[in-house]
Amino acid sequence: MPRVDLNCDLGEGAGQDAALMPLITSANIACGAHAGDAETMRETVRLARRHGVAIGAHPGFADRAHFGRRELTVEPAAVRELVEAQTRALQEIARQAGGRVGHVKPHGALYNLAARDTAVARAVAEAVLACGRELALFALAGSVGARVAEACGLRVAHEVFADRTYQADGSLTPRTQPQALIADDAVAAAQARRMVVEGRVRAVDGQEVAVRADTLCLHGDGAQAVEFARRIRREFEHAGVELRCFADA
Repeated sequence: MPRVDLNCDLGEGAGQDAALMPLITSANIACGAHAGDAETMRETVRLARRHGVAIGAHPGFADRAHFGRRELTVEPAAVRELVEAQTRALQEIARQAGGRVGHVKPHGALYNLAARDTAVARAVAEAVLACGRELALFALAGSVGARVAEACGLRVAHEVFADRTYQADGSLTPRTQPQALIADDAVAAAQARRMVVEGRVRAVDGQEVAVRADTLCLHGDGAQAVEFARRIRREFEHAGVELRCFADA
């Protein structure tokens, strides 16, 4: 039976967390840099525990004006520091609530930078290892970041995206381009099913790209996020795909 983790970026102020949490298996919780604060972190952790959803840290650049989606020039040492500090902050909040952080997924521009830059990818991996060797890292499927993290000894969840389009090299289409986002829930669900069941996705230029789908991301700040999540779950049910959080698999 095909199996996948369904993750979502939450605690970012989109107002849909309560509706999304019962539909997912892993939550990537904003750690106060690109979005959120201590109180939203506490509330999102409580919500995740209430629904049996795995808790993950979602560290990003401290650039709220651009929601952490603007690429910044940062030294690897600074990347390690920001990822470690944000992850430890969520770990403490989760501990106080009787839970634990099981994975880390960088946010936005930091995620994309780590996907292709070896030095940044190593800094992210070292930060995660410093926070606990048991932690998993969510990284773009087949990317430099995923390979570097695995070489560092981390358990890596190769991640694919339901609501984003792909380039022929397996990278995500930049958000600055008009075809970057998928707005139709049927199209997103069909892409999700194919990536999980067949291990392939069609790039924007029509080429077929092989992908490994350990975990599937749905962005929680999208206007149709709840509808997308429900449609994807129905698609997976029809295809016989089992949903299970990666950190506990």
